[in-house]
Amino acid sequence: MNVRRSAAALAAIGVLAAAAPATAAEAAPSPKATVPAGLFGKGDPTYDGVWRQSLALLAQATVGEKPADEAVKWLTGQQCADGGFASFRADTGKACGGKGAQADTNSTAAAVQALAALGGHDDETGKAVKWLKDQQNKDGGWGYAPGGPSDTNSTSVVVGALAAAGEKPAELRGKGRTPAQALAALAVPCDQDGGGALAFQPDKKGKLTANADATAAGVLGALGKGFVVEPGKARAKAPACTSAGKATPARLADNASAHLIGAVGKSGHLMSALPGAEKQPDFGNTADTVVALAADGWTEQAKAPYAWLAKNAAKWARQSGPAAYAQLILSAHAVGADPRDFGGTDLVGSLDKLGPAPAKAAAEPSAEAEEKATEKSGNSVWWIVGVGLVAGIGVGFLFSGRKKNRP
Repeated sequence: MNVRRSAAALAAIGVLAAAAPATAAEAAPSPKATVPAGLFGKGDPTYDGVWRQSLALLAQATVGEKPADEAVKWLTGQQCADGGFASFRADTGKACGGKGAQADTNSTAAAVQALAALGGHDDETGKAVKWLKDQQNKDGGWGYAPGGPSDTNSTSVVVGALAAAGEKPAELRGKGRTPAQALAALAVPCDQDGGGALAFQPDKKGKLTANADATAAGVLGALGKGFVVEPGKARAKAPACTSAGKATPARLADNASAHLIGAVGKSGHLMSALPGAEKQPDFGNTADTVVALAADGWTEQAKAPYAWLAKNAAKWARQSGPAAYAQLILSAHAVGADPRDFGGTDLVGSLDKLGPAPAKAAAEPSAEAEEKATEKSGNSVWWIVGVGLVAGIGVGFLFSGRKKNRP
């Protein structure tokens, strides 16, 4: 997710090649940007500040933590006056648009999912949802920037945000077609190379090329789900790409899942495929694949890539920062695993260290503490009883004396 959005942001300004997986510079502060208080991570937030903050808060909320007020206020303070969110506003006193920060669908949708999960932010999410609806293209989808051509990833993250905010994105026809129709138009036919997968966008000639990142996003978009997927009952039979029957969003999701299962079938993980870069294991999109398969009910098929992540992804997360930890936490949640025991790594604790400390829930008393409390309580009871007996005896003597002295 974070790599995918960073790539989308950089593509929007023509420097896709800079979007290397894992953004390894996360560990060191950028000399070009000051990292503000309240923000997760130490890396330059220019392209992913709102994105990584949103995922971090969402992950904390998903595992039952209450994010720090400081962290939440940082995110809400990034909202533009029109409701959208830019990737990062270094100076929130300056208006968005023009020469200022530019709101985008991905940052806005991520913020909506986080704030909706936290609750109590209806004003912010309401304005953001309206902004997102206003950016819908005629083909039913969304592009990264307002007015830009629709792509699978942006369409899917917006659908997830609208669903998280209580909307019905499947029924949304703001300018003609529905989001499901936009995604269907980006699906590679089963009889072609990469059949079942989704493309990010058509190329200049209209050709659709399978993209694993877009495919994982497309599964969630077709199902109308966001980043947080609750573990559910596993489906019995593995999917296969089919063109038979009605072209429903459910079939689109199953076809896409079939492609992903095949893609991770041998190694247990995806490979990166950025132009000009040497291929290497793609941790972020493998985590997205785990969530996508679990969302579609293919929990058994999601176990192998999750096991690979648990064995290999801890170093990547340390290098990449808060959004990476959040991705892994959400993948663990999707398959019902414990993110605090991720191949020996406590993902939740590691994420918490990268930002303002979350509010601590009242700790459960230990057995020893309970025993001492019970003993103390028992002693208190007997002390009260003893005082009562003494008082009773004293009162008895008093009444007895009164009787003796009565004329």
